[in-house]
Amino acid sequence: QVQLVESGGGLVQAGGSLRLSCSASGRTMKTYAMAWFRQTPGKEREVVAAINWNDESTYLKNAVSGRFTISRDNTKNTMSLQMNDLKPEDSGVYYCAEAVNSDGYDYWGQGIQVTVSA
Repeated sequence: QVQLVESGGGLVQAGGSLRLSCSASGRTMKTYAMAWFRQTPGKEREVVAAINWNDESTYLKNAVSGRFTISRDNTKNTMSLQMNDLKPEDSGVYYCAEAVNSDGYDYWGQGIQVTVSA
């Protein structure tokens, strides 16, 4: 069973930076993609950034493009999200997710809180 553990969240002032990391263990199948999702109260969980594990192509939600960078480190089985110039609307619980094929995300972390104060 794949386990995903997020770290690096917290409270930061607007304009500041945070780096989220997701550490994976227990893999028995090849990874297809990983992603960061965000959930805020009353809203559905939405994808913020994603990375294809084979060709390292990436996706960034328009609202974070130019401020966030998603990356992976195969040797350490980790994925990171560098978040710069943070805005209050970036606040939420961020979840790490992993997909073994293109059908959707199969494994999820427990989530980590990011709060950006104005």
